[in-house]
Amino acid sequence: MATLWQGRFSAGPAEALQALNDSLRFDQRMFAEDIAGSRAHVQMLCEVGLLTESERDDILVALAQALSEFRDGNFAFVASDEDIHTAVERRVCELCEAGAKLHTGRSRNDQVATDLRLWTKGAIGEVINQVLGLQMVLLRRSETTEDAYLPGYTHLQQAQPVMLAHHLLAHGWALARDVGRLQDARERLDVSPLGAGALAGSSLPLDPQMCAETLGFARVFDNSLDAVSDRDFVAETLFALALLGVHLSRIGEELILWASTEFGFVTLDEAFSTGSSMLPQKKNPDIAELARGKAGRLIGHLSGFLATLKGLPLTYNKDLQEDKEPIFDAVDTVLLTISALRGMLDTLVFDTERMAAVADSPYAAATDLAEWLVERGLAFRQAHEVVGDLVRRAVAGESTFVELVTAHNKLGPEAAKLLDPKTSANRRNTHGGGSTKAVKRQLQRFEAQLNHQTDAKREPE
Repeated sequence: MATLWQGRFSAGPAEALQALNDSLRFDQRMFAEDIAGSRAHVQMLCEVGLLTESERDDILVALAQALSEFRDGNFAFVASDEDIHTAVERRVCELCEAGAKLHTGRSRNDQVATDLRLWTKGAIGEVINQVLGLQMVLLRRSETTEDAYLPGYTHLQQAQPVMLAHHLLAHGWALARDVGRLQDARERLDVSPLGAGALAGSSLPLDPQMCAETLGFARVFDNSLDAVSDRDFVAETLFALALLGVHLSRIGEELILWASTEFGFVTLDEAFSTGSSMLPQKKNPDIAELARGKAGRLIGHLSGFLATLKGLPLTYNKDLQEDKEPIFDAVDTVLLTISALRGMLDTLVFDTERMAAVADSPYAAATDLAEWLVERGLAFRQAHEVVGDLVRRAVAGESTFVELVTAHNKLGPEAAKLLDPKTSANRRNTHGGGSTKAVKRQLQRFEAQLNHQTDAKREPE
């Protein structure tokens, strides 16, 4: 079997080496990016005088045909195609004599780094677009909840009531940070490695800047050693995707709780839930559970790849072939999870009466009572002690909490009105707070943030 290094070796590779070494089964998804990189490289070679215009045109036609064959499903891979770069070059050589010059001044080291940066740059844009779509669902659902409220929790114990929109927007803001991280990662990866060669550049009169501009990269590499060995952009993107996955998992966890009989806050649409093979009464939140489970997969990709990178000397090492499967799978996993979770959120029905009934526990207004005392001159620690004592006595069965508050000499009937249904939910009007007035202002800020990120979601063509 012919190889790209057959001039140095007197025999072909062992089958075991071939099986371990070949990456075509997964890196062929960079076919379009490899063609784009080769097209830019060929145009540059002609511009600097290393190809004639006729040779350039022949190779460009061959590259276009190879791309067309791949998109139509007619590209015939052969046993010697160890990776996508080998396959493309082999096919171009079959189509035109000038194809033998395609690899002039180029190594697979700078070639694969270029391809993967191009692919990741496009994938980040796709993920950002999907995250923005999920944020839009959260915004729309928030705008239509009107004055619905529910208990807010700390330690999964009822704490203070908040507006339902406030709770939904909390997830929206976390996703906005995910978009920001992905945008930052895309900006940092926007560097062309093409022209770095195997590790030290080239003695040929290459023009890396021209290649970068042709491919739409914002910058060109500054150090050829770093250019071929740098996979920071993969690690950084995996981190952004892993943290996004954690945020999706948290949404999933809450939906699992809310859909349970014990909470009863939401009813899931049948199209976005499953049944049981044994239990006829079941409606299971499988999408939410899978969103929760996929987070572990994403975290694993990040930690595994960081372990791969930690001991590598400069410059290129075959270990770096382990960069592709994690990033490919992480992107696929996130896109699939967002799509399903988005449908689930868009179609579920909130049981706002059930939410309000739970949120209206008089104990949820305990902090309001303490703050009422603070407004009348009592130190907060003293106020906290007064109210805490009344809670203890009510829980012990001495009397109801409302009766104890009403009878207390520092509180009384006026303070007891704070325990009326919905009263507490609308008292926290500070910036970013959970009352109706505060949430209306927050909705405006969130929509403005979403519009800003939507405007910046795509790179110029």
